[in-house]
Amino acid sequence: MQMLSLLLALTVSLSPPISSRLLLVGTAHIPTVRIALQQARPGDTLRLLPGVYREHALVVRVPLLIEGSQKAILDGEGKGEILRILASGTTVRGLTLRGSGVSFLHENAAIRVEEASDCRIENNRIEDSFFGIYLAKAARCTVAHNFLFGKAEREVTSGNGIHLWYCRDILIRSNFIRRHRDGIYFEFVRNSLVDSNISEANLRYGLHFMFSDSCRYTFNLFRENRAGVAVMYTRNVFVERNRFEHNWGTSAYGLLLKDISHSRIRHNLFLSNTTGLYSESSTHNVIDSNRFLANGWAVRLMASSTDNLFHGNSFVSNTMDLTTNSTTSFNTFRANYWSRYRGYDLNRDGYGDVPFYPVSAFAILTERYPALLLLLRSFVLEIWELAERIFPVLIPSAIQDPYPLLKPVV
Repeated sequence: MQMLSLLLALTVSLSPPISSRLLLVGTAHIPTVRIALQQARPGDTLRLLPGVYREHALVVRVPLLIEGSQKAILDGEGKGEILRILASGTTVRGLTLRGSGVSFLHENAAIRVEEASDCRIENNRIEDSFFGIYLAKAARCTVAHNFLFGKAEREVTSGNGIHLWYCRDILIRSNFIRRHRDGIYFEFVRNSLVDSNISEANLRYGLHFMFSDSCRYTFNLFRENRAGVAVMYTRNVFVERNRFEHNWGTSAYGLLLKDISHSRIRHNLFLSNTTGLYSESSTHNVIDSNRFLANGWAVRLMASSTDNLFHGNSFVSNTMDLTTNSTTSFNTFRANYWSRYRGYDLNRDGYGDVPFYPVSAFAILTERYPALLLLLRSFVLEIWELAERIFPVLIPSAIQDPYPLLKPVV
């Protein structure tokens, strides 16, 4: 038996390796992608020559490199999913894909990676598809440098640009996503990085993730999304050096935190949003070194959010810097810059000598009675603010920054 095992091992070691092949798609021998996939062996390269390939329901079952020459287009003609990858180690790059079909039963995507690992989806252009790139039960995959252009008009008939479900160790980098339902969507994702993407003009959220612990979001731009960015039911999240810009609407936020804990939000820019940061039922988070510029509400902090630290942030030219629905402080504000602060620094240590109270009585009332927002910028409100300066007892004193900065954080 040992001799037989040795002979088998020797036979395998002496067998010549299977060489990878280049299969040119669009020739007389291989006119379609489907035929190329049927002929492909593990490790082959499928190169699509220029042309329009009107095909859908293509399945990759062995690891391949699939790449497009300039002007190589895979057109699903709205009939269903275009390309499904079931083989680990597959790369798809340089293709234009368009027209995955809209379905209320199936989440049709231009490219789907399912139960596979170590795949790369890069440098593709995806147009007018229900879902753009969909990863399900995938691991150690990269989605990078793709352009995704949707035509979403209603949430119920549109899908997400980049959608992850039950994945881990995924890199989403340098993609441009526009006009989908959600630009990027995470659900049950672990240990993944979203870096240097642009997600704009989406019907709902530029980024939406739930139940996705230990993920990082860095250097992204989320702009002009109808509801901003939502982070829900998650812990150990790291959000750093992102830009949340021009997310306007009655229910729009730069960043919405709901049931988030033990996370850090730092070095982000919140510019011209209806609400810069909204926090509900979120605890034990550190929000530091962010800039809140020209928002309607800079921060809306509900009483259900407790034990959070706001430190080193700059609040400049916001209509309201901070609002809450409670007169009691359950969070800590320390060493932030407030452009409304009118204190002094006699010992020149960089901190105000008197505390700053960022919540006005009017701000608390508007949380309870939103109709009072009609008084914004009115003569009545000017009188109110004057009365608060003359009689500080009107301002809720439990919420304060005892060491306000005299200069904004750079």
